[in-house]
Amino acid sequence: MEGMYVYVALGVGVIFLLWILLYFIPVGLWFTALVSDVRISLLQLVLMRWRKVPPSVIVNSLITSTKAGLSLKRDDLEAHYLAGGRVQKVVMALISAEKANIVLDFKTATAIDLAGRDVLEAVQMSVNPKVIDTKRVAAVAKDGIQLIAMARVTVRANIQQLVGGAGEETVLARVGEGIVSSIGSAASHKSVLENPDSISKVVLNKGLDSGTAFEILSIDIADIDIGKNIGAELQMDQANADKNIAQAKAEERRAMAVANEQEMKAKAQEARAIVILAEAEIPKAIAESFRSGNLGIMDYYKFKNIQADTSMRESIAQNPTIEGESIK
Repeated sequence: MEGMYVYVALGVGVIFLLWILLYFIPVGLWFTALVSDVRISLLQLVLMRWRKVPPSVIVNSLITSTKAGLSLKRDDLEAHYLAGGRVQKVVMALISAEKANIVLDFKTATAIDLAGRDVLEAVQMSVNPKVIDTKRVAAVAKDGIQLIAMARVTVRANIQQLVGGAGEETVLARVGEGIVSSIGSAASHKSVLENPDSISKVVLNKGLDSGTAFEILSIDIADIDIGKNIGAELQMDQANADKNIAQAKAEERRAMAVANEQEMKAKAQEARAIVILAEAEIPKAIAESFRSGNLGIMDYYKFKNIQADTSMRESIAQNPTIEGESIK
């Protein structure tokens, strides 16, 4: 029994050692590369393990590229993987570009991949153009009518501009700006509705794809609607503003008139006060005249009669009916 346990332990140990050996020395992967005309040594496969590079990714990429007629180096693929690149997508992109007669070398493909762009999708977009729908863009023609348009932009990837070139957002922003400019320069909104293709022609001739990662093939107006009468609204707003200004100025003039009236009333009250003060001095002057002998008793009575006559005339002037009744 003890001998059987020893044999079992030895068998397990041998299996474990074989698993360790096959893990660090992928003989099956080496044989697959050999029968696929890819020359790579077992030592390099072991060193890939130590460099934290999956041998299957590099070997399968080399096999795929070799069968497609491409000549890629193992060191270049390893360097791209260690730099954080997606080796398999780069190889597939190179194969697709070669089959579609698109000029794309390994250096450019790896640069595009490391820049964060999907190089395989870019190659596919070069073969099969992509259609991008813009948002609804509102613009106002010269006659004041608002038009709301939406365009479809057909673009193709520009491989040489993918590194450092602007993306879809820039293309859409430029197309929207071109639509606004084209509608704004139209004399009437009717001409735009009659010939919507004039917008796409004007926008397409502006060279909006300059400096972008795309080549614009066509710009088609998908939908165009009539919006608000912006010109009339602006005129109404201006008229309301002028009315408010006129009302403010009239209120200012009214306030000034009220202030002047109050000022005149104050001056009148001041004048009455002066008159009252002057009248208050008359009895004093009469008393002084009596004391000094300049005014006699008969002169005083004449003065009182004159005052009585004056009061009577004033009352008659204020109430004419009294004079008529007295005459009767």
